[in-house]
Formats: sequence, structure tokens, C-alpha cells
Amino acid sequence: MVHVYGLSETGRDYVATASRIAAEVALPNAADVDTLARFPSESMKALADDGFYGLCVPREFGGKGEDMRTFAGVVEELAGACGSTAMVYVMHVAAVQAIVTSSTLVDRDSILQEIARGQHLTTLAFSETGSRSQFWAPISKLEENGNGYLTSASKSWVTAAGHADSYVSTAQKPGASSPLESTVYFIRANAGGVRVTAGFNGLGLRGNDSAPVSLEKVAVAHDHLVSLPGEGPKVVLEVVLPWFAVGSAAMANGLCRSAVRRTTDHLVATDFAHNNSKLRDLRNLRARLAEMNLRTESSRSLLGHTLDHIEDPSEVTPLFVLQCRLAALQAAVDVTDLAMKTCGGAAFSRAAPRCWPSSERGPMVSQMSTPS
Repeated sequence: MVHVYGLSETGRDYVATASRIAAEVALPNAADVDTLARFPSESMKALADDGFYGLCVPREFGGKGEDMRTFAGVVEELAGACGSTAMVYVMHVAAVQAIVTSSTLVDRDSILQEIARGQHLTTLAFSETGSRSQFWAPISKLEENGNGYLTSASKSWVTAAGHADSYVSTAQKPGASSPLESTVYFIRANAGGVRVTAGFNGLGLRGNDSAPVSLEKVAVAHDHLVSLPGEGPKVVLEVVLPWFAVGSAAMANGLCRSAVRRTTDHLVATDFAHNNSKLRDLRNLRARLAEMNLRTESSRSLLGHTLDHIEDPSEVTPLFVLQCRLAALQAAVDVTDLAMKTCGGAAFSRAAPRCWPSSERGPMVSQMSTPS
């Protein structure tokens, strides 16, 4: 059967391995990760050990050399078990792609080799206090300092902030007349002046550690630039954005698929003692489940279509890249809302042992919350 994302045979193998990690490692820890808002260390280690940190790193650096289609399939499998794991992985791969395409980062090859060996987790540090979701317009600036630069910034939303080994970040070039004259740079998380200033306490995806990071007079050497000065938007919009959009769409689709599976299990397993009928016998509930499935598969099909456009780009490709993410996030909101309504009180309760298989502990809402 052809995969909706058009996976190659090799891609299918990696997605199958990701599915195993999701079922055997991510899922058993997902409720604990969400309840305690702790980093999904077990699943990230499993991904690192099986080479998934370097899934889309070129083979010449020791990576798997896989494409965006395989990436989408892997993320979807992870999200179906643990949204936090999927979110951390998406941000890692998006940051990796900025490094892959750099012609200015002197240590690029050795960094990519570390990543391919599963020894280096990276992430994006774009959003700032003052720019927020308009991540392409940083407020912070690079200031000339001898043979390099100094920068100070309040990065407001850095996924895996306290666990990443490095950040791919942005700042305005020296003397910039606009935030769009930005530069992408690479810093180690343990560099002087880098500090995680708070923990993450969010609604859903509670283990993804999207915490604020303070940069105080951090030194950035010329050879740590990922882009040429002032050419940051090219990297951000042409490299990072497509990978981020596809990854977050796949994550949302994975959440939708999980909601459909869990709701189906609940309707099939739950009965009425007085007449031996089951929830699945109620037409209104079946109709909701059908709508959930339709929204999910429509969103997945749009992402598959977008991947076709990315491989054979045209003037409308950027529109599909943005649409696939928006459609998937909206589908996740609508599908999980329908799941909660369909399963009723059982979806909220931690004391409903018949709702889900024993390995899927905790209420539906804890593991199917959608990203903001």
C-alpha cells in the first residue's frame, strides 16, 4: 500500500523503526513525561542510539541521508505516542538543516558528525521577547567585537532549552536598518553568558522544555555564523521554515491519528450493562468518529501533496508549505475536541481503566494536547 507521504522503501524502514521506538519507549513514558513536565529522555536516547538524530544529515557526514518525506513519517509515528518527543525532534531536525546548508560555519562538518553519531542535540532559538511568533524579525543585534561579535537577547521560546547541546539562533547584523537584516549563528548551550531562566509549565506537550533563554554578552566568532551577515532571512525562510512547517504538520497529524485510534478503542470496548450494547452502536458517536477520521486523512493528504510541491517547486509552493501546517494544527484542535466529546467523562478521568490499553495510562487529554 502506498504511503500518503510517498515514502521510499528505505523511508518505510525508518518509519517502521520509529514506530517501534514510539510503541516500546515513548508511549510507556508519555503519561509520566506529561504529568511531571519532564523531558522525554528515554525516547530521545532511543532516537539517538538508532541514528535518528542524523536521519536527514547527508551520508558524507555519517548521517542517513533521508529526505523530508521520511522525516514527516517518522515525526507522525512519534507524535502518536508522545507529543513532547515529536516536538523536540522537529526542532532538532529543523536546526540541523540550517547547519547542513551553511557555507560559513567552520565547524559544520564535525558538528554534523557529532549529530549523526547521536552525540549532539540541537534546537532553534529564534523567538524573542518583542518578536514572539514573528521569528524572522529578531530584536537582538550582533555588535562588532574584535575578531567576532557580542550579542545579548531574551529568547522567549526555546524547545529543549535545558537539554540541547547547541542553539541555532538569529540576531540583526551590526548596523542593520531593519530586523530583516538578520544573521543566523551557532552557539553551544554551555557558552559563557547563556542561561535558561525558567522552566516550562504549559498546557500539553509539557515535556518539550520550551523555556526562555537569556543571552548576556555572548561571544559569537566569525566562524560560528551559519549565514553571511544580513542573509539570515534566506536561511530562516527557505530552509528552516519548510522543515519546521512540515515537521509540525506531521506532528499534528500524528496526534490526530492517535485520537482516532483511542476513540475507536473506547467505542468498541465500552458497553451498557443493561442491554449489552456498546458505545459503537450509537450513531451519533460513530458519526463523530467518521468526521475525526475524515479530518485526519484530509490533513495527511494535504501534507503529502505539499511534499510533492517541495520536490518540484513552483510559485505556489510556499503557500502549500504554510497551508499544510495551518490545516494540520486546526485538524488537531478539531479532532481532539471531537474525541473528548465522543468519549465523554472517560476522556478526562485517570481512573477509567477500561478506556485504553494498560500501556496507555492517563486521560486522553494529557497525551493528545495540541501545540499552540
